[in-house]
Amino acid sequence: MNIHPFAVVHPSAKLGPNVTIGPFCVVERGVTIGANCILESRAVVKENVVMADNNHLYEGAVIGGSAQHVRAPARAGGVVIGSGNSFRECVTIHRALEEGRNTVVGNGNLLMVNTHLAHDVKVGDNAIFANNAMMGGHVIVEDRAFVSAAAACHQFIRIGRMAMVGGQAHLVKDVPPFVTVDGASSYVVGLNTIGLRRSGISAAEITEMKAAYRVIYRSGLKWNDILDRLSRDFRESAAGHFYEFLRTTHRGITQERRVPPGATLKLRRLTEVEPGDANEAPIRRAKAG
Repeated sequence: MNIHPFAVVHPSAKLGPNVTIGPFCVVERGVTIGANCILESRAVVKENVVMADNNHLYEGAVIGGSAQHVRAPARAGGVVIGSGNSFRECVTIHRALEEGRNTVVGNGNLLMVNTHLAHDVKVGDNAIFANNAMMGGHVIVEDRAFVSAAAACHQFIRIGRMAMVGGQAHLVKDVPPFVTVDGASSYVVGLNTIGLRRSGISAAEITEMKAAYRVIYRSGLKWNDILDRLSRDFRESAAGHFYEFLRTTHRGITQERRVPPGATLKLRRLTEVEPGDANEAPIRRAKAG
């Protein structure tokens, strides 16, 4: 164990073997830190945080701050963190709002500079959050999701497995698994094909996902009929997670960025060349149809 003399560690904190705590770090009472964790200078781990092995907290990271809520109780919940996570500079993770509950971060996640996880957020395994990604309270982020820089997520929404959220997206509804959200428009623009291939998803499985995607976004079916089709046709494949995700949505899902069925464009009717046009050039003036 290597604790810098300028660090402040509460006597009740439980530290595993080979923990390194740098200068000006603070570890509060009731904290548990697993083996081989590293706290760089000025990292803070507040009370009611339980952290497993091999986590790395970079400069200025604060884990376990109190919830930013106007009715935050005096006795709040905690934070539970798995193993192998990297929390880059100035990451903030808040405790659950109520006692007996936890904000949860799984295993192997990367949270880049200034990422914020609010109270009661649940993150799975191997997710990536780019700089300044912001998760509101009670947000759920499933395994291997990628949230790009400056994306903002409304409280209570979910981001599905292997979804890709573009930079500066503002999300107010659930993002289904396996899809890509365009940052500029905040709409779904298709499957996260590159991410799926990199994760080892086979071409046949991606084809099934495309078929399920068309049922969801292109079939024109009513919601219950969509769920019936997904349940009947895709439950035995990886695309079956679409059904499991969609049937439990409460906020609805992010829509696709495309012209809605039935939309029309107003055309313009061209008139004949009007007298007096220069050189009698074949210039036609547009007239509303």
